[in-house]
Amino acid sequence: MSDQVVHSAVQPFSARAALPWTVGLGVYALLLIVGPRLLGDPDSYSHIELGRWIMAHGTLPVNDPFSFSKHGAPWITFEWLSEVIYAAAYALSGWPGVVIVAAAAIALAFGLLTFFLLRELSPTQTLLMVIAAVILLAPHMLARPHVLVLPIMVTWAAALVRCMDRGGPPPYWALPLLVVWANLHGSGVLALGLIGPAVLEALLREERSEWPHVLVRWLPFTALAVAASCVTPHGPEPLLMPLTTLGLGPALAWISEWRPQDFGHIGGFELLLLAGIFALSRGVTLPVVRVLVMIGLLHFALAQMRNADLLAMLAPLYLAAPLGRKFGEPAGDDAAGSSRGLNLAALGVLIAMSGAGLVRDVRPAAAITPQAAIAHADLAKTGHVLNDYSFGGYLIFAGIPTFVDGRAELFGGPFIDRYNRALALVDLGEFLKLLDEYKIKATLLAPNTPAIAMLDRLPGWQRVYSDDVAVVHKRRDTPQ
Repeated sequence: MSDQVVHSAVQPFSARAALPWTVGLGVYALLLIVGPRLLGDPDSYSHIELGRWIMAHGTLPVNDPFSFSKHGAPWITFEWLSEVIYAAAYALSGWPGVVIVAAAAIALAFGLLTFFLLRELSPTQTLLMVIAAVILLAPHMLARPHVLVLPIMVTWAAALVRCMDRGGPPPYWALPLLVVWANLHGSGVLALGLIGPAVLEALLREERSEWPHVLVRWLPFTALAVAASCVTPHGPEPLLMPLTTLGLGPALAWISEWRPQDFGHIGGFELLLLAGIFALSRGVTLPVVRVLVMIGLLHFALAQMRNADLLAMLAPLYLAAPLGRKFGEPAGDDAAGSSRGLNLAALGVLIAMSGAGLVRDVRPAAAITPQAAIAHADLAKTGHVLNDYSFGGYLIFAGIPTFVDGRAELFGGPFIDRYNRALALVDLGEFLKLLDEYKIKATLLAPNTPAIAMLDRLPGWQRVYSDDVAVVHKRRDTPQ
């Protein structure tokens, strides 16, 4: 009898204790294996260079030092802490260090997500939800600032959801997270927005006569959260960055991650959406506030592909308790804590994997690295170069002023729209005008750019280099 009691007590404990470590280390190992995949975005180059600039100057830029088209224009980097972290990792161990930092942040986020879901769900149900989250987040697993904030976002949201599930007081202990969030990434306004559902559900849980007491309980917390989000070198300005980005208007359609979801072919997002609809049709009743949260997250994910991240990491937290009540098994107040032996073993595995990752030769994708074209055509000394949008990050990294790069908030919607319409030859006259207006001496464009065919035919221009990454044209009066 005693053996049976011990066995029944130990098995759930070990499963719940080991699963967060297993998920975190599994995701970490997978990301280290596909390391170059994390370096597939040109902004990884520019974020490292921005971090190096900050460390070299001991201050943050207040105007643009990297382009010639907007040189000196007012501009701030609202992700400065992430950029310093990436630059430091690059300085210490090159691109493998950058991959390790990004992979560790993503893995930690999924380990924490697993830990928090286990409070309400069985290990099997938790694992299914985490797998779905991994699939949704996979296209945006890149060495960029947003992945560094994922563990903080999960912890902050879990703290608020815990208050909703248990009717507890505001989580004052989590407020310091917002200071870090606000300096890592410009999505701090999301953290403040997540307070709303917690307050609304607290109000709906009480009689109307108790609403003033609820508000009195949450208002100081909300005020402190706003204050914490403003503790940046630029004060509250980073909170407005999402509005600045959304203000780009039609120009967002030219940037792939800001486009709506594409249902022209079956993909992971569509399959998971249909599976979710089917699962929720099996008699699950969600509280009205959770329904509103899910509608909001789904709207954001449908409107812009990059917002699938929010659906992936936040939706499971808001769904866990209702699903646990319907399908889950009793989990107690918290998932069981892990043992010292388990922690030490997992830490040893983590160190071993990190060591293996550091000795790998990983580099950014060739498609965003026109190194050969720049060297062969000597573009560093040519003058103003009209560059492909995807080459902007590398040009910043190489110290060559850009015409355009990934800092959409600097260039603005009209500029980006004009640039893309010109290179697509939607308006041929605008393309020719662009070349003269900005005194372009050379172009560095991707091989499939429509403007290349026009440059081949213009008498004042000649092709001087081409490969499967980039094509370079120079004005005929430009020294070769």
